[in-house]
Amino acid sequence: MLLRAPIVAVALLAACVPGAAAEPAAWWDADVEQALKSAKENRPELERALTDVPKDQRKGMAFLVANMPDGDLKALKAEFLLANVELAYKARKEMLWGKDVPEEIFLNDVLPYANVDEKRDAWRKEFYELCVPMVKNCKTPIEAVQVLNAELFKKLKLGYSTQRKAPNQSPKESIEQGKASCTGLSIVLSDAARSVGIPARLVGTPLWSDKRGNHTWVEIWDKGWHFTGACEPDPSGLDRGWFVGAAAQAKKDVFEHAIYAASFKKSQQHFPLVWAMKNKNVPAENVTDHYAKPAPKAEAFRLEVKVIDANKKRVAEKVTVTATADAKKAFDGTSRGETADTNDFLTFELPPNAEFVVKVGTATKTVKTGAAGEKTLVEIQK
Repeated sequence: MLLRAPIVAVALLAACVPGAAAEPAAWWDADVEQALKSAKENRPELERALTDVPKDQRKGMAFLVANMPDGDLKALKAEFLLANVELAYKARKEMLWGKDVPEEIFLNDVLPYANVDEKRDAWRKEFYELCVPMVKNCKTPIEAVQVLNAELFKKLKLGYSTQRKAPNQSPKESIEQGKASCTGLSIVLSDAARSVGIPARLVGTPLWSDKRGNHTWVEIWDKGWHFTGACEPDPSGLDRGWFVGAAAQAKKDVFEHAIYAASFKKSQQHFPLVWAMKNKNVPAENVTDHYAKPAPKAEAFRLEVKVIDANKKRVAEKVTVTATADAKKAFDGTSRGETADTNDFLTFELPPNAEFVVKVGTATKTVKTGAAGEKTLVEIQK
């Protein structure tokens, strides 16, 4: 016992020496610890992010680490994560609507650095500086998103194009090209909204129920979720768009025809990535009930018109549709050009079982409508 006493005394003395205290225990929970194990060689970067983050931002950093996909766990650096979290909390504090956003929604729909599987850009600072002046006079998130959707894409000189390099481009990739898919445009609008503290998420369907293709758009939160088409602002407000009719026919229990909202928080459902269907790493929520509605009794035939030029490119031209039997029954509108979504057509609601003449400039085409509730697409070259 006498021989062991000096050792004990030395140990006690060391514990009392200033600066010799043991490192504090990790503050994070078991979910974060499990994520750190999955990070493997990148664990030190994530630990530094967790250690260096201010105490009032710890919950946000823990949420990101606990829910990020394996690829991010093994690749993202502390500096990237710390900057993202700092700017997200900054926007929440400074923007008028920040205090009204529930913490759960802030964590899942403002704080995340990505929407789906796009390249991980450090977009938040640039978008914050670009977007704050645009929305400084706005009173609500809805008003702010309307402004962003109307002004941001013009400022960036960015629009829809089937010639973009990839469907899931990051903001930087889309801005550099000046073109993007509906998904790429939605990523830009979602990130822009998040940069000024507005909850935003991508929503889409892998295949419309009429099998005409897929589509992606944006939902933003303002005391509830509201939708809008990216780079397709409607002066009348949110919850409008050319795809409303198709969305109303979505089928909740049919995987390919349902509508999903992307999530950062892990869930049992995954967001269908039509460009990478085997990738099930993006969590999602089935939100079909928000869109699907019983189809009203059809009373008209739907005629969709697509106008092309000699190079087979879509062009915006005045279109007139006139009933053969009664010239007074005339309808007109403007066809969609190349900057409109490929599934967005000029549509006329016409009397069923009748004959009409479609005219674009000097070009004409005769069309016979079918039964009420049916539709057809007419392509005409100007």
